[in-house]
Amino acid sequence: MYFTGIIIAISTFLVIGIFHPIVIKAEYYTGTRLWWLFLLVGLLCIGAALFIENAILSAIVGVVGASSLWGIGELFEQRKRVLRGWFPKNPKRLDDYER
Repeated sequence: MYFTGIIIAISTFLVIGIFHPIVIKAEYYTGTRLWWLFLLVGLLCIGAALFIENAILSAIVGVVGASSLWGIGELFEQRKRVLRGWFPKNPKRLDDYER
């Protein structure tokens, strides 16, 4: 039996699950100011995936990169969710929500 597909599927599920709270916490503590960090991590991971020979590891690193890039949009969407009242505002950053 070949488990490559299952390993990649489970890893993808876990990476996406991990990025969800990362985006929420990043928006809560820093707002959308760290979008460039998500871009940098995403591009570095996707670039690194091109040079990793192991198919499973390459796929996982690529998924981390794609999730990081997707996280940029989610970071700005999370800000909108906070403004709608769906998530708590950081009381130390209330002025950021008024922009």
